Amino acid sequence: MYSVLRKALFLLSGETAHELSMDSLGALSRLRLTGLLPKPTQQKAVTVFGLEFPNAVGLAAGLDKNGDYIDALGALGFGFIEVGTVTPKAQPGNALPRIFRIPEKEAIINRMGFNNKGVDYLVERVKRTTYKGVVGINIGKNKDTPEDQAVDDYLYCLDRVYEVADYIVINLSSPNTPGLRNLQFGDNLSQLLSALKQRQQALDQTLRHTPILIKIAPDLTDEEVQTLASTFNELEVEGVIATNTTVSREEVGGFQYADEAGGLSGAPVREQANHVLKLFRERLDSKIPLIGVGGIMSPHEAEEKLRVGADLVQLYTGFIYHGPTLVRQAIERVARL
Repeated sequence: MYSVLRKALFLLSGETAHELSMDSLGALSRLRLTGLLPKPTQQKAVTVFGLEFPNAVGLAAGLDKNGDYIDALGALGFGFIEVGTVTPKAQPGNALPRIFRIPEKEAIINRMGFNNKGVDYLVERVKRTTYKGVVGINIGKNKDTPEDQAVDDYLYCLDRVYEVADYIVINLSSPNTPGLRNLQFGDNLSQLLSALKQRQQALDQTLRHTPILIKIAPDLTDEEVQTLASTFNELEVEGVIATNTTVSREEVGGFQYADEAGGLSGAPVREQANHVLKLFRERLDSKIPLIGVGGIMSPHEAEEKLRVGADLVQLYTGFIYHGPTLVRQAIERVARL
């Protein structure tokens, strides 16, 4: 059924199809018709970051940037939903068009640019949710914030989401905000993480502890992974998400839209994302959990990420190409591990 619906949606622009799909899912939720959606017949709860997840399969950030559809998406069976990326101030993102499909490779290129309604709007939406799973909030910096002032944006968002998030993700790896990936390295990274850790400790004096995770790019050399892992171990990072989208076009060269600027997701990023995930698992302290994301297009590939070293997995592009059935099948598959 979804394959037929997908054909119709793929006749529309990427962003129009996205908005129509999310609005339709939201309408099902408001009409209390989400019981018609496929649900997993088997799932296994897991405890990670000190949080209990109904199952190990989640939705990656980017699909629900403003927290408008948490209940509707939760009805599909996801054990956790990550919303955002959200920034201190609302911003429109990059100019249209900014989503491009490459169906032959089950891939998407996006250059959204952190379009969102601002952190205060998202916080209010999260407060209203009745979803019983885990909610993560992914935070970033505004496009017009200078790189040397980025820490101020992250601290601003951290203060506002800390009480309502189950976990918080520091997005340093989107290729669509100028200078953002520079924050993944050297003194920039150490200073940012130290500031966040210090603010977290202050917030813990009056609020429950909320884990802070780091989301990294797949476009890293083995040496860069080693350096990052050492920094994460030293600063006692609570979790790592591997990985974001890639700027590489090696896997899609020659296809329509392959030369569009932005981050590439879907099947073509799987091999490199798994490589980076495996290296982090080998080099991170064993007490630091990993979320594996990138290229999960089948239940087998969700299982593969867990076997490579992930504690949890997230879907995004696979969900767009294969719909709710992939969510259900992935949950059932990893439950049997």
